[in-house]
Amino acid sequence: MELYEYARPGLMAGKTILYVHGFASSGQTGSVHTLRLLLPDAAVIAPDLPVEPEEAMTLLRSVVASEKPDLVIGTSMGGMYSELLYGIDRIIVNPAFQLAETILKNNGLGRREFHNKRADGETSFLVTKTLLEHFREVSSRCFAQASEDADKVYGLFGTRDNLVHTFDLFREHYPQAVRFDGEHHLNDSVIVHSLLPVIQRIDDRQNGVSRPVLFISLSDRLVNHSSGMRGAVETLCQKYEVHIVASVDYNCPGKCEEVFRWCEDNLGVPVWNRVEICNHKNLILADYLIDAEPETAGGQDFMGTLVHFGSDAFKTWEDVLIFFSRLGGQ
Repeated sequence: MELYEYARPGLMAGKTILYVHGFASSGQTGSVHTLRLLLPDAAVIAPDLPVEPEEAMTLLRSVVASEKPDLVIGTSMGGMYSELLYGIDRIIVNPAFQLAETILKNNGLGRREFHNKRADGETSFLVTKTLLEHFREVSSRCFAQASEDADKVYGLFGTRDNLVHTFDLFREHYPQAVRFDGEHHLNDSVIVHSLLPVIQRIDDRQNGVSRPVLFISLSDRLVNHSSGMRGAVETLCQKYEVHIVASVDYNCPGKCEEVFRWCEDNLGVPVWNRVEICNHKNLILADYLIDAEPETAGGQDFMGTLVHFGSDAFKTWEDVLIFFSRLGGQ
């Protein structure tokens, strides 16, 4: 993928993002370079963290005080640290809330190499029992103010993460737990398709932006012609507040979970928490409805603009995108 094609000028414009790296990494991680390329109008700062957790937290709090970041993004160990930076919007990716145990299970004690170059020139460090106890001490402070920060923290969890499994623990304290198709470490694809949509939600809320609402009616006909749908949804989400609506037989409530899982697996983060069950599409209050079966569940009586997917004007998702690009977010 050519990253420059996914750059989002204007997203987080004039704002500062603090990136908090993971265990044995540094501020020179590739994820930082990717974020700077994708968000050219934002300042992304990424300090090298001391190995000692107390020193790392002291540094982070100092950076927060001096730089006043609008958003903190932390991964793995950095996710655990970021949770403790209360009062700021945070995205924590695969947070290692039990870091000491994770290190023991996957690496053990002894000398470890840094994965990336560091400003101090250090190339390795020593993992001791004392260091692990210090990690446990810092980790024990997590969630102390979670109830006050519930709307400020998103947790992103890779469905193929084989190192850290803290989704359930996070959900005990925060409602905004989002699964994404990925492993433990970030890569360019995850940043583009899963991290950027969350950044946009936060940026919109900070800016008081209200986007036109667009519903897409999930039906067998649409699913059977779903090629290109995921990319179309990602594109539309940049200008519109996109929701998925599905009709479910009242006597088959278990189908609701199937709808949620299909959307999570096939459409991903852009539609997280924006999947609605409604058997009366004519009652939906929105600006647009994309519907392949408007003759069902009141779609023909939708009160906004109906886009009939599969009709002569909208045979493909490309046709749909051309239509909305001409509207320019209206």
